[in-house]
Amino acid sequence: MLLAISLGVFSSGCGHTVFAIQVGSASSKLEEAREIGAEKLAPYEFYFAEAHLRKARSEAAEADYSDAIEFAEISEEFAEKATRLARQAHRSAGR
Repeated sequence: MLLAISLGVFSSGCGHTVFAIQVGSASSKLEEAREIGAEKLAPYEFYFAEAHLRKARSEAAEADYSDAIEFAEISEEFAEKATRLARQAHRSAGR
């Protein structure tokens, strides 16, 4: 079902809209991770998310919205992991 909806969205030319929503969400999550120090506290997850966000934007610039959305989703997932790990590190340090 989700695949059918996704195919309908992409075939109707709305890929850029879906991308814009997804990249906005990923950007927000990455900024949240940055604000709590995830660059130092969860560097792998943070920089993995950052690299995937850059790749998402690069793919979108070439109008490859399907791949761009996928990269943005991965970015968001890892930004959330970075945030979670950074928060755990803060709690462990008593901050």
